[in-house]
Amino acid sequence: KKKKKKKKMSEGKVELVSKSQDKYEIDREIITKQSVLLQNILEDEDEDETPTVPLLSVDSTPLQKVIEYCKYHHNNKAEEIEKPLKGKIEDVICQWDKQFLDIEQALLIELVMAANYMNIKDLLDLTCAKVASLIKGKSPEQIRDLFGIDNDFTAEEEAKLKEENKWCE
Repeated sequence: KKKKKKKKMSEGKVELVSKSQDKYEIDREIITKQSVLLQNILEDEDEDETPTVPLLSVDSTPLQKVIEYCKYHHNNKAEEIEKPLKGKIEDVICQWDKQFLDIEQALLIELVMAANYMNIKDLLDLTCAKVASLIKGKSPEQIRDLFGIDNDFTAEEEAKLKEENKWCE
């Protein structure tokens, strides 16, 4: 009998399935190089198969953006983003990332959640830095308006919080 030669994990394809059951095929190496979640899921998979990985927490549009990001940054290492972000995010990222982040705020938030769920550190850093740049210098009221968050504090609770946190103003 001939032994089946086991390919390296970097070879082959993987099929990612979004929450809405849309399917996307991507090179295994591209996605496992950046997603710790997929590295862990696929490490014991048979390389001759194209495994299907359901990502029930990720909608189709953010998953398409994740794939786009991973394909670009597979051979173009993402630039380190300083923490805390001192200036504008646009000053510390490449032109491709600037265009990539030119999206609606709702999709940006979904991308943060997808990057977190799929454990893609560079994408999570990038999207969180973009959110940070959106809220930098804004009051709590402006941030609530920006994200459509209702203020559920009473006037007394809000006054108490402001008093307790004077040090951070």
